[in-house]
Amino acid sequence: MAEKKTNFFTFERYQEILDYLKVHKRATVDELSKVLYVSPATVRRDLTEMQKLNIVQRTHGGALYIDNNEDVSIFVRMNEGSSSKRDVAQIALKHIPEFRTCFIDNSSTSYEFAKMLDMSFKTVVTNGIHIATTLCEKEDIEVIFLGGVIKYNSYATNGNFATDMLEHFRFDLMISGAAGVRPDGTYERSRETMEVKRIALERSEKKILLVDSTKFKNNFLYRVTDLNDYDAIFTDLSDEEIAPFKEAGINIINK
Repeated sequence: MAEKKTNFFTFERYQEILDYLKVHKRATVDELSKVLYVSPATVRRDLTEMQKLNIVQRTHGGALYIDNNEDVSIFVRMNEGSSSKRDVAQIALKHIPEFRTCFIDNSSTSYEFAKMLDMSFKTVVTNGIHIATTLCEKEDIEVIFLGGVIKYNSYATNGNFATDMLEHFRFDLMISGAAGVRPDGTYERSRETMEVKRIALERSEKKILLVDSTKFKNNFLYRVTDLNDYDAIFTDLSDEEIAPFKEAGINIINK
């Protein structure tokens, strides 16, 4: 069968497969081959790689959609390894640079950090509902909440409204988490979250990443940026575990 879309990047094929499975919940290799105008062999390779990224489940002759590629509720994430998230936040508190304005993303570790940090007389922009409602209960903090689409169970705004609004700000500091961390960068579960974080990174003078040890075991599809784009990465990994990152020139801190 002729490959009609010869310039179709692998990433774009993954997205089309995922979009199709979201609607139909399952599909055969032949079915996807016709939808994408590529060979069955190409589809099989794509599905195998997508399963490694934990975004589809391979079946005999096809694949099933698994609903874990979207953002997980912050209430679920806060209860997963909560002590580790607090440990990472405590480590970061010792090294935080001076700032007056910051963007805080909707990650659960960022939430723990925001609760600990003295934000008096600072301006905070966030897309996290829980972070905004927590900070606005404190005096002398200006809280700006990004508009946008709130997906089911996400408790965060994303989409064009959120990204367009971000373009109007310039931040001293970005405080961010990640769904997954690999040697080549940080990753997210959804394209929408990736887009918000990419723009916030561009609009921030200093960027810090807060990630507990479990994030280094996660594989997701949507890559945000290189690890060396962060001014500092705070984690609870051991000295031995962070050694390869330090050797690669990454400013990663665990104490």
